[in-house]
Amino acid sequence: EMMHVDEDHGPIASVNWAPDGQHIAIGLHSSDVQLWDSTCGRLLRTLRGMHRYRVGSLAWNKNILTTGGMDGNIVNNDVRIRSHIVHTFRGHQLDVCGLKWSDSGRQLASGGADNLVYIWDLPTASSNPPLSGNEWLYRFQDHVDAVRALAWSPFQSNLLASGGDMDDQCIKFWNTQIGACLGSVDTGSQVCSLLWNKHERELLSSHQNQLILWKYPSMVKIAELTAHTSQVLFTAQSPDGRTVASAAGDETVRFWNVFGNANTGPFANFNYIR
Repeated sequence: EMMHVDEDHGPIASVNWAPDGQHIAIGLHSSDVQLWDSTCGRLLRTLRGMHRYRVGSLAWNKNILTTGGMDGNIVNNDVRIRSHIVHTFRGHQLDVCGLKWSDSGRQLASGGADNLVYIWDLPTASSNPPLSGNEWLYRFQDHVDAVRALAWSPFQSNLLASGGDMDDQCIKFWNTQIGACLGSVDTGSQVCSLLWNKHERELLSSHQNQLILWKYPSMVKIAELTAHTSQVLFTAQSPDGRTVASAAGDETVRFWNVFGNANTGPFANFNYIR
């Protein structure tokens, strides 16, 4: 057991590793966020006062931990200082379901239960005093259900993929430099997560109990990977981009060679944890 969160703080709503691979942030239903040292299982500090309800989304940008709450607010927290709240983004009217910083750290994408995708610009967020009026760079309204799956392209800095829930079922592609939708694919089921291949122009999505690998930009299916026996809820990528971990409602975490070299057995499900 790496760490244990007291039941008094409520169920865990979100988890996200810091870029250093040592520290981990845990968002709670109580509206607090805990920071832990994973090497020794020690609670370092608890961040409070950002949200009124549960914290369901987390994203790191160097020393900034961005939190998204059920109250619709998105908060930048500098974990190095005591007064950690440095900026609040206000746009979503419902639960913030997804957060993802671009690789450059200049733009933040957020998806919400209000079916909206916002693009926030870091210089605007850091302005002192904050700029008046709408703070977002772009607001995309094309999805018709909640948006929790977000992924920035590793080969084109202004390319964002987003995936919609059950009543939407689409993967959409956005150019965040000009604020335009580049295309949309109906996948036929809820899109729970998205990951780009760091080595090839490919995109991995999770639906129901399977993962689907697509060729970009044609969006031709390369493979359908099935091993889970219930909904795949989350996916994550190893630092080298080769291995993908998937977690599902069947209470297993499975590891895949989906982005690995051909001689490692492509698409192999090589291990799992229950």
